[in-house]
Amino acid sequence: MSIQSSYDAVVVGGGPAGATAAHDLARQGRDVLLLDKAGRIKPCGGAIPPRLMRDFDIPRSLLVAEVKGARIVAPSGREVEMPIEGDGFVGMVDRGPFDAWLRERAAEAGADRATGTYVGIERDGKPGAIVIYRDADKTERRVRARLVIGADGANSRVAAEIPGRDPTLVFAYHEIIRAPAAGTAGPYRPQRCDVYYDGTVSPDFYGWIFPHGDTASVGVGSAQKGFGLREATAHLRQMSGLEGCETVRREGAPIPLSPRRRWDNGRDIVLAGDAAGVVAPASGEGIYYAMYGGRVAADAVLAFLRSGRTSDLALARRTFMRKHGRVFAVLRVMQWFWYSSDKRRERFVSMCGDADVQKLTWAAYMNKELVRSRPMAHARVFAKDMAHLLGLVPP
Repeated sequence: MSIQSSYDAVVVGGGPAGATAAHDLARQGRDVLLLDKAGRIKPCGGAIPPRLMRDFDIPRSLLVAEVKGARIVAPSGREVEMPIEGDGFVGMVDRGPFDAWLRERAAEAGADRATGTYVGIERDGKPGAIVIYRDADKTERRVRARLVIGADGANSRVAAEIPGRDPTLVFAYHEIIRAPAAGTAGPYRPQRCDVYYDGTVSPDFYGWIFPHGDTASVGVGSAQKGFGLREATAHLRQMSGLEGCETVRREGAPIPLSPRRRWDNGRDIVLAGDAAGVVAPASGEGIYYAMYGGRVAADAVLAFLRSGRTSDLALARRTFMRKHGRVFAVLRVMQWFWYSSDKRRERFVSMCGDADVQKLTWAAYMNKELVRSRPMAHARVFAKDMAHLLGLVPP
């Protein structure tokens, strides 16, 4: 079959990572095709920090809710409130409209768009790759790309071109429900996230209730095969007084919790977002890291197009891990230890009630980096953490 068009880059996947990469490349005057499936909405709590809104010019009008704190619930039912100080907030977005806005922004910057399903890659000895996809009419099409950015999710088909082990996956499931009015359905509050650390909700992760304005996301995650996610979500809705709320839709998907060791094939492919495995351990937060991953993938592509050196493709992973690798390592250890039993979850929730822990947690979340400006608070948190680890204080 003939090749319809040629591009500097074809981006496979139009979520936050792919749309950001396409936008950044188009703004630099590069010829870009953004290939995306139609109608897919990823299961996601939808939380974005102020740092994301600043770094990626996200207007406040896209938010469907602004969260001012969290309620943490232990296996025993004990609750800890974690308010956000001052005028800080966590923005909440609905992934359908949010992702669509990001794709449209990429198009406005000059990226071409195509709706279709990625089939694979062919090579004919010329520079770059031939990307094959099926459009909405099931017609197979071919386009030539000097570079391919794989941003097609946790089960990335583009990533199959790169050797190495697949990332560890947590399987997430949530139900979008009609949100009740404040005070009419148990503890639900439209400006607060509820997080349940309870083995009956998840044996190795957590359950959540995130407000989305007129709706709310209620869901759970687990890496344990055979764990009943739907049953656990029903249990969570019953625990929280939301069993009677109308269910708008149900969604499930795998979420990667470990960055791949390689993000490029040393030739013409680089990965971004879930395809690269960049979802934060312990929290499952992915939108900010996906968009940052899309940006550094675009930077690596630009470097390669300028220099012709395939080694420049490795800049994407190297830049990302230099910026966020330490945070991911800390969160990975935290999840492995504190989420391993209800006894440890009980102590973890106790620590969440500490004022120093709350200040450092929110500061790190808002700014997406480890906080270094409060050394005495760090020292106090370390001492308290050790006391809990050694069982020197009650849970």
